[in-house]
Amino acid sequence: MTENEIAKIVVNSCFQIYKELGPGLFESVYEQCLYFELVQAGLIVERQKEMPVFHFQTKWS
Repeated sequence: MTENEIAKIVVNSCFQIYKELGPGLFESVYEQCLYFELVQAGLIVERQKEMPVFHFQTKWS
């Protein structure tokens, strides 16, 4: 499966979830629904994966 195919599944799943549930729910609700939809689509999914973030501060003169 290509990156574009995976992206299409993810974007379409997000759109369908939002279309069905609408706005205003907790992020965790949308996350759980997206997890379920992606697993049903046959993707291997990890939730709340930690990843390092680096912030480099620069000085502006």
